[in-house]
Amino acid sequence: MLAPRHFQQIIESAIDFAVVVTDLDGIVTDWNSGAEAIFGWRREEVVGTTADRIFTRADRATGQPGREMRTALAEGRASDERWHLRSDDTRFWASGEIMPLHDEDGTHRGYVKIVRDRTDRHETGERLRETENRFRTLLETIETAFAIVEVKFDADDRPVDYRFIEANPAFERQAGVNLRGKWVTEFAPDLERFWFETYGRVAWTGEPASFESYAEAFGRWFEVRAIRVGDPAERQIAIFFHDITQRRVAEERLRASETLARENAQRIQLALAAGAIIGTWHWDLPTDRFTVDEAFARSFGLDPALGRNGIPLAQIVATVHPDDQAGLAAAIDEVIARGGAYAHQYRVRRSDGRYYWIEANGRVDHADDGTPSSFPGVLIDVEERRAVEAERDRAAAALRTLNETLEQHVAERTAELMRAEEQLRQAQKMEAVGQLTGGLAHDFNNLLAGISGALELMQSRMSQGRFGDLDRYMTVAQGAARRAAALTHRLLAFSRRQTLSPKPTNVNQLIGGMEELVRRTIGPQVTLELVGAPGLWPALVDPGQLENALLNLCINARDAMPDGGRITIETANRCLDRPAASDHDIPEGQYLSLCVTDTGTGMPPDVIARVFEPFFTTKPIGEGTGLGLSMIHGFAQQSGGQVRISSEVGRGTTVCLYMPRHHGEADGDDPAPRPTGVARAEQGETVLIVDDEPSVRMLVTEVLEDLGYTAIEAADGVAGLTVLESDVRIDLLVTDVGLPGGMNGRQMADAARVRRRDLKVLFITGYAEKAILGDGHLAPGMEVLTKPFPIEALASRIKDLIASP
Repeated sequence: MLAPRHFQQIIESAIDFAVVVTDLDGIVTDWNSGAEAIFGWRREEVVGTTADRIFTRADRATGQPGREMRTALAEGRASDERWHLRSDDTRFWASGEIMPLHDEDGTHRGYVKIVRDRTDRHETGERLRETENRFRTLLETIETAFAIVEVKFDADDRPVDYRFIEANPAFERQAGVNLRGKWVTEFAPDLERFWFETYGRVAWTGEPASFESYAEAFGRWFEVRAIRVGDPAERQIAIFFHDITQRRVAEERLRASETLARENAQRIQLALAAGAIIGTWHWDLPTDRFTVDEAFARSFGLDPALGRNGIPLAQIVATVHPDDQAGLAAAIDEVIARGGAYAHQYRVRRSDGRYYWIEANGRVDHADDGTPSSFPGVLIDVEERRAVEAERDRAAAALRTLNETLEQHVAERTAELMRAEEQLRQAQKMEAVGQLTGGLAHDFNNLLAGISGALELMQSRMSQGRFGDLDRYMTVAQGAARRAAALTHRLLAFSRRQTLSPKPTNVNQLIGGMEELVRRTIGPQVTLELVGAPGLWPALVDPGQLENALLNLCINARDAMPDGGRITIETANRCLDRPAASDHDIPEGQYLSLCVTDTGTGMPPDVIARVFEPFFTTKPIGEGTGLGLSMIHGFAQQSGGQVRISSEVGRGTTVCLYMPRHHGEADGDDPAPRPTGVARAEQGETVLIVDDEPSVRMLVTEVLEDLGYTAIEAADGVAGLTVLESDVRIDLLVTDVGLPGGMNGRQMADAARVRRRDLKVLFITGYAEKAILGDGHLAPGMEVLTKPFPIEALASRIKDLIASP
C-alpha cells in the first residue's frame, strides 16, 4: 500500500488537473500545484477558506457548491461541465468531478474535487455550433431545395430505393410533401426508374450529375444537381433542385403558341391561295395608316402601291354598303375601346361594282399605357355562306311548321294508343277475374257438394233413426270444410292479408316432420332427397304456412315429372351483402334458404317471367286456380323474405324461399290442442261476443256456455262499446274486426281499454286487417284467432287469455 506521502506526490505531479480537498463544510484543506496553475491562487491563499470562490456568482447564488457535495455523498460522485472563476475574476470552462473522502474506518471526512480546464475545446465546439447554426439558417431560408439522401442497393448492386436523411423547408415546399426520414418508395411506389439509376450512379462513382426531369409521382418538373457527400461507403448524396414546372409549362405554351402561329400563317396562305380569304390588313391606329395586301387591293379596285404605303380608314369605309356603315362604325369603336378579338359581317362593293357579304376578323392590341396601338385582320368571303344560311332558315321555318302539325298527329295517335292499352288492361283484368272465379267456383262447388251432401245424408239417417254412419258423414263434411279454409288461406296469402303467427322455427326439424307426408303425396315414382345444412339458423316464420308452402312446391315438382324423377329439398345459411340482397330484392342481412329442386320438364323464360302472377297456371282448365306460387310469393314477402325461381327446359326447376334469420333458439313443437285439456270457467266469469254474423255469435256462445262462461252478445261495435262502458263484469272481449256501424273491432277494443285498462281481447277474423295489426304487433293482452277455427282451439285460447296475468 502506498504511503500518504506518495499520494501527495502523485497529486502534486498532476499539474493538468486541479485537485481541491475540503472538509465537510466545504473549507479547503489541500490545494495542489495544478490548482494553483489553473485557478491562479497560491495554496496558502486558499487553504482555510471556502471552496465556493471557484464557482461563478450565479452558481453560488443558486447553491451549486452545496448541491454538488450532497449529490456526491448520496451517489458516490457528482460530475459536471460549467464555467468556473480564476483569481483574476475571469471565467474558464471546466469539467469537474467531486467525490466524498472517507477514513479507513469509513468515517466521512470531507470531499475531493478534480477540475480540468476545457476552455479551448468548449470554444472550438461553440464555434462549430455557430457555424452549424449559420449553415442551418442558410438552408432553412434559401429558396433552393436541399436534401441529403442515402441510396439503397440490392444484392446485385442495383439502386432500388433512397431515404431522405435531411431536407430543408424549401425541399418540402417544392416537393409538396415531407419525406424527412422516409424511403421514397413509401410515398411514390411507381417512381420512374430514372431517379434511382441517376442517384445510384452518383453515390457509387462519386461523379456529380446535373439534369432536368419530370417526376410523375410529384406531378412536377425539377432541375437537379446531385453530388456525393461523406464516406463513400455510406452511399450518401446531397441534392440541390428547383421546381421548374412553371418555366417548363411556359416553354411548352410558347412552343405551342409558336407552332400555332406557324400553322395559322400557313392556313392564311392556303386560304389566300384558295380564295377563302380575300385579303389581309394592318391598321396603325395612332397614325390612321391602313395598309393592305395586293389581294385586298385587287378585290376593292385599289392601287396596290397605295395599299402598301397606307391609306386612311375613311377611304376603305367608302366601299361599304350605305345600310351597313353605321353598324360597322359602332363595331370598330367598341373593339378599339375594349381591345381583343373582333368579328363583323357587312356588305362591300368590289371591283365589279356589286356588293358582296364579307366577314372582317381581327384583333385590337393596346400599348403598355392602355392606348390602342394596332388593328390587324383578314377579310373572308361569306357571300355563299350567307346564301346557304338563308336557305337553311327557310327550311327550318318549314320544318317548324311541319313539326307543329306532326306533334298534333302524334298526340292524337298517342291518345288512341292509350285508350287501346287501357281497354287491353281491362280485358286482361276481366280475363284474370274470370279465370279466378272459374277456378274458385269449380273448387268450392266440389267442396260444397261434399259438405251439403254429407249434411243431407246425416239428416236422412237421423230421421230414420240410423245413427251408426253419422261419424263418417261428419268426417267428410269437416274435411271438405278444412279444404275450403285452406283455399281461402291461399287467396289471403296471395293478397298478403293472411294472419301469420311468426315463431322461431327449426326448419330442418319441420322438414323432417313432413317427410312422410311429402313422400305419400309425391308417390313412389319420385325419389325424395333431404339435404339439411348442419348448424342451420332458426327462421322467424309461421311454421304452418311454411309447411303449406313446402307441400305446394313438392306437388308442383311432382306434376313437372309425369314419368318420375327426383325432388331435392335443401337448406342453407345465407349472408347477403348489399349487391346480393339487391339482386334478391330484400334488405341486406342474414337469411336461411329452403330450396326445392326437381328434374322435371323445366320452363321457358316467358313462363318463368309469369309464374308468380296471380291466376297464371299451365294446368288445364278446372285443375288449378293459379294461386299456388302466388300464395308462396305472398307468404315469403309478408314474412320479410323473398322467393326466387330458376329453370331450364328439359333440365328441371329450382324454387328457393329466403327467410329472415332469428337470433336465438327455435321454439319447441306446440302440441295440438285437445278438447279434454280445456278447463271449465270459474264462477261468474263473463265473455262479451261482438260479431255481425249470427251463426258465429251462436257458435261462440255455445262453446262458452258449454265451458261454464256467461256469454253476452252484441251485433256491432257501438252496441259492444255500450256494454263495455257499463258496470257489467267482462273478463274477455271476443270480437270480429270488420264490424258495421262505423266502428271496427280494434277501435272498439281501444276505446274500451280507456276505462277497462286490463281488458283481455281476442280478435277473430278472416284475414289480418291493418286495423288490427298496425305495424304487425298487438298490445299486451290482445291475440288473434283466424277464421275458420277448431272449437277446441277457440276454447283453449279463451281460457288461456282469461288466465293470463
